Amino acid sequence: MLLTVLLVAAVVINAPSMVARGYGFYYRLTVNRLPQMTLAGERLLVLSPHPDDESLCCAGAIQQVLKRGGEVWVLWFTSGDGFEWDAALLQDTLRPQGRASLELGQRRMGEARLAARRLGVPPDHLIFLGYPDRGLRALLERHPQGTPYRSRLTLVSHVPYADALSPGAPYTGESLRRDFRRVLERVQPTLVLAPSPRDAHADHRAVGLLAQQEVAAGRLRFWIVHGGLEWPLPKGLHPQLPLEPAPRGKGLPWQRLPLSPEERTAKLEALQAHASQMRLLARFMQAFVRQNELFSPRGE
Repeated sequence: MLLTVLLVAAVVINAPSMVARGYGFYYRLTVNRLPQMTLAGERLLVLSPHPDDESLCCAGAIQQVLKRGGEVWVLWFTSGDGFEWDAALLQDTLRPQGRASLELGQRRMGEARLAARRLGVPPDHLIFLGYPDRGLRALLERHPQGTPYRSRLTLVSHVPYADALSPGAPYTGESLRRDFRRVLERVQPTLVLAPSPRDAHADHRAVGLLAQQEVAAGRLRFWIVHGGLEWPLPKGLHPQLPLEPAPRGKGLPWQRLPLSPEERTAKLEALQAHASQMRLLARFMQAFVRQNELFSPRGE
């Protein structure tokens, strides 16, 4: 019995053509009933907890704002230096702490710049904060001020990247909040795309809650990347299929943003720029290249 269940699960998750066609038939009807989101000449700020989130959630939205005469900024809260498996693989070490994790952060920032260039975002509209990957929630909740948080992977307690907004800033919630306010003051966004506080990743939830505290509700739209229950299904590249709301986003008022074939192609090219992540997570990342992206005016 258990073997049968595992085999069926494997088929559904990997979704060969017959299962994918059934999936597409069911969810195309469901997603097409959602209200359609339109974007005009916005001053768009995309909040990305890690390098690659900006492409997973919002590559289509970024393209559409730029095509319609708007401006786009991308703000990365961390440099992705806490992905232990990735650092171990790239540096060929079983102890990816210190230098190995910092070098991963530098690499992922370079990949993020390449992805943004492929989407048409100007280099001077890319902002890195350099706060600790997998540590944002701790900064805001347990280290609001005073003694800084220390990353167990990079082994530092301050922003270590020279090209960040505030190099050397201590890992405290006060520093993070101050830098975020500086960016909001500089950009003056009319629309902010932020991770939902329902997202399964703690860094995503922390950024979503911070956005709710610092940005007027009418300017916010939320997205989910870590949606629970193996979402999105099927894994792999299926650009002809719709992206349905994530299980963790059940009950939220989702809006769909349709993407053209050309926009889907550019989204895939942006994801491929995150080469370090594609080595380990290609099928998960490709599963976001769909007919649409999804955003909600409510985060939770």
